[in-house]
Amino acid sequence: MTIKRSIHALELGGTLFVPASHKSLLSVLSGEKYPDLRSVVIDFEDALADTDRQQALDKLPTLLENLKETKLLRFIRPQNLEMLKVFVQQKNIHKIDGFILPKFCLDNAEEYLSLFPLPISHSPFTWHIMPSIEGKELFDVQQLQKLRKILLPHQDNIICIRFGAQDMLRQLGLRQQGSLYDMLVPPQVITNLISTFKPHGFEISAPVYPDFSDIEGFKKEITYELQNGLISKTIIHPEQIQPINELYKVTKAELKTAQKILEKEDGILNLEGKMGERKTQRHWARLIFKRHTINYENNK
Repeated sequence: MTIKRSIHALELGGTLFVPASHKSLLSVLSGEKYPDLRSVVIDFEDALADTDRQQALDKLPTLLENLKETKLLRFIRPQNLEMLKVFVQQKNIHKIDGFILPKFCLDNAEEYLSLFPLPISHSPFTWHIMPSIEGKELFDVQQLQKLRKILLPHQDNIICIRFGAQDMLRQLGLRQQGSLYDMLVPPQVITNLISTFKPHGFEISAPVYPDFSDIEGFKKEITYELQNGLISKTIIHPEQIQPINELYKVTKAELKTAQKILEKEDGILNLEGKMGERKTQRHWARLIFKRHTINYENNK
């Protein structure tokens, strides 16, 4: 075994969360049921009824044994730290690309990260991780900064930072009925996450859009999130797969603009009546090319 290749957050696309008890789980994980899906999470936490958890745990060894190689990225979200400690010792667990670290907070961060050797170690392989911030840290910038400091040495293993949108609302005593961005407090929380982590090289995943019957609202939210630097998105229904794949495609205009920005190292250019500064926009342009390349590879 070798250390797994690096995964960029853009490769995740829409990440479908599937209960670990789902009757078609093996078909989903094999890439057969939803061939256009780019990433999937086997969920042992919120999406799984307590009465189904033990049966799902009992079936996991057989599930792992029967997993075949696929381009679909596969992750597990354990219920808690103790369950994760068991998972990393499972036979065939190397077939999984990584784990979501639920309820990631200052109280458990160091213990969580101790399970994942740094890339410089001599471990035969490692997993990618996605810490999920769901508690009081969401509302405290100083605590977010402390979490960032703890995570920085592990940055090469971290695909993105996730956050619990529904956990956020629970702590506020609120219920989502449309887009989070139309509410008062959630956009401020998300802004703090972006400003705390993005400048230091971490990507932030976008939250779930719970009304899977409202495809137009879903598409509008994705467009807004891409404009604001949120990459990848939790999805909960197969109807959401195709729209997010389409919106993650780079337009000809975006690609043309990115090419102009990257033509030279510096200078100001005219972008159809708008000023473009090559030095300040090069990072954006590289991300556009990354998105374009990933979408091209996935559509082969």
